[in-house]
Amino acid sequence: MKFYTTVALLILTLFTFSCKVQKAIPTYLDNYKDSAGTDIVKMPELKIQKGDFLSVQIYSLSLDPKAYEIFNLPCASASTAAAGATTCGFLVDDEGNIIHPRLGAIHAAGLTKQELAASVKNMLVSPKELLTNPTVLVNYLNYKITVLGEVRSPGTLSIPETKVTILQALGMSGDITEYGKKSEVKILREYNGKREIGVIDLTSSKMFESPFYNLNQNDVVMVDAVKQKKDKTSQDLIIARTGFVMSVITSAILLYNTFRR
Repeated sequence: MKFYTTVALLILTLFTFSCKVQKAIPTYLDNYKDSAGTDIVKMPELKIQKGDFLSVQIYSLSLDPKAYEIFNLPCASASTAAAGATTCGFLVDDEGNIIHPRLGAIHAAGLTKQELAASVKNMLVSPKELLTNPTVLVNYLNYKITVLGEVRSPGTLSIPETKVTILQALGMSGDITEYGKKSEVKILREYNGKREIGVIDLTSSKMFESPFYNLNQNDVVMVDAVKQKKDKTSQDLIIARTGFVMSVITSAILLYNTFRR
């Protein structure tokens, strides 16, 4: 009887030391009291970077589509793209230019979509009017955000829009798990060959003032685990090992009692 009492006390001791009181998990905007009088933060227009892949579509009021079709690249379907067909996009090269087959080199890096569209439109009407009342549409073809760490669906997101906040990106990734560190979310950003890492506190209203609240194309969002997860992992390991040891002890006792008879 004394043996079983000792084993029971051992198990109770292990559980007592392995189980700790968990702290309250922080939520978004934990210290945000009142939104009255809060300034609205305007999202800045993204600047085109070297290495971006852009769609540049040109249209005209001309009734003859052939008048402006010659200014647009042929688009490959999903079936022909694998065979090496030309896609309807322009790569921003190391000089910051896109090379248009009809208009030549056009500087793009450092411009917004609207500024690039205005530049292309100006080339179509001056000095010679190549098209009548042209319309130019510019869009990103490689606008992607990667979300890693303590989120429910980590991975790379293809963003249909060109404006996305860190909260929207996390929402697309299934939100931060209960073990994600909301107070120290990291954003890895590369701009013109230079890398920088920003940290944003999602529990504070000051996150709206951060230059990393609005994400750029190719940003990487990293959510670390809180200390509670590491503690829980250690607790689970202790419990698993305790269960294994107890199963071995129980088996040994059964064998001992069997052969003792």
